[in-house]
Amino acid sequence: MASGEDAIAFSQVDTERFGVRVARALITPENLFRVMASCAAQTISLLIVRCATQNLSTVQKMEGLGFLLMDTLVYYSFDLVKRQIPSHSVDAQVRKFLPEDRVQIERVAAEAFAGYYGHYHADPKLDSRKCDEGYVSWAVRSCTSKEVATEVLVAERDHQIIGFATLRSNSPEEGEGVLFGVAPEAQGLGIYRAFMVNGMLWSSEKNAKRMVVSTQINNLAVQKVWCRLGFEPARSYYTFHKWF
Repeated sequence: MASGEDAIAFSQVDTERFGVRVARALITPENLFRVMASCAAQTISLLIVRCATQNLSTVQKMEGLGFLLMDTLVYYSFDLVKRQIPSHSVDAQVRKFLPEDRVQIERVAAEAFAGYYGHYHADPKLDSRKCDEGYVSWAVRSCTSKEVATEVLVAERDHQIIGFATLRSNSPEEGEGVLFGVAPEAQGLGIYRAFMVNGMLWSSEKNAKRMVVSTQINNLAVQKVWCRLGFEPARSYYTFHKWF
């Protein structure tokens, strides 16, 4: 998601997947109309934006301009300085990703995110099958590009990958758990919790002061895990799509 005074970021990945020119931006009270002008200048067909939920007057202006709400994203944060990282045990080995794991990660992502209702699936103008492909592509690119993920962890049992987690170092002070996937047959075994604890340990080893995670507001299952681990709500954003 682009940030800055009036930046839009052209999304090559989304453009190739959906066959229309797609850009992304972070909308603020100051840059809405400059972002719109940038889209016109670059002949953007679909603009995907996030806007902080406290900026309600800006949200109302966006609604008047034809922006459609697709989801609400909530962020939680764990204070690595003041709080102790919980212990965990799980019947699987959690380790760093190896290049030969990529094929199995792709399989797990395809199974775990089939029909996952994020902002892509919320848009009726986008092909559902291609929306599913977006999460699989994200997982695969995390294995090959440090710009997408700083670290990738996998959970392995009986020589089979049953889950993966992608982590990113946002700054010297902040680590983020970005994308998590657990194979359907392994859900309910504590794999996700193990990934969260390992993400906290990884962030701490990087001397980060906090770890953050985010999800759609209606994804209550993972938020319950975060709360039990000691994460607290931090901030939230609306995701809008604007078709030109």
